Amino acid sequence: MATKTIPVDKIYKLVTSTPLSFTLPSRNTRQFPLLWYDEVNNLNRTLRYASNQKSPFEDEQDENVIVEPIIFENGFLRVAKNNPALQMFLFYHPMNGTTFVEVNYEKDAAKEMEVLNNEVDALIEARRLSIDQIETVARVLFGKDPSRISTAELKRDILVYAKNDPTGFMHLINDPMLSLNSNVHRFFDAKLLSFRNGQKEVWFNTTSNKKKMLSVPFGEDPFLCVAQYLQTDEGIDALKLLENNL
Repeated sequence: MATKTIPVDKIYKLVTSTPLSFTLPSRNTRQFPLLWYDEVNNLNRTLRYASNQKSPFEDEQDENVIVEPIIFENGFLRVAKNNPALQMFLFYHPMNGTTFVEVNYEKDAAKEMEVLNNEVDALIEARRLSIDQIETVARVLFGKDPSRISTAELKRDILVYAKNDPTGFMHLINDPMLSLNSNVHRFFDAKLLSFRNGQKEVWFNTTSNKKKMLSVPFGEDPFLCVAQYLQTDEGIDALKLLENNL
């Protein structure tokens, strides 16, 4: 047995701007074509809002139409449950989803809860980081030498980052490349690796190796390039050498 839909009042809001008054196109014109594509019959059906008609489609309306303006006041439009014609017209309107949307408080609240929960989770994880982990994250996130910044400043910066970008922060701390990326920064801080030619080349700078490691492709992150190289068969021995020199 099909569930009967209970009529309810609906509220719509503009998503592009919030002028004091905005008139939504309510009939098909050359300037504002109001068409809805009917996939079943493979044709475009013309829309028109008429307050004395049951259907929003012109081909289902009689000749005695009463066309009324649809006006958003301060960015909002309230449509009572006893006006199903307008609710149906707005449902099919081509600007639905781009210029205006139906307000769904339950859906909006659920989305806001998800954002807040992600923020809380990220802040909890940020507070749980050990000093070593804080230094590792700081090197990768901010490219800073942790030895030159107080622990309180590092903790603050990481908490702020976790709050502002919880998804990015959680992705970072769960990235298996995090430790290696941190070590790459440490290699440069310790002068075991150096840039040349405007950061287009990376060179070894240990007592036993002064050779060129790699050329950085245009537009690529040089630190990421080094981390990827150190994961290759050729780079494993270089990684061990660099770690021993630390």
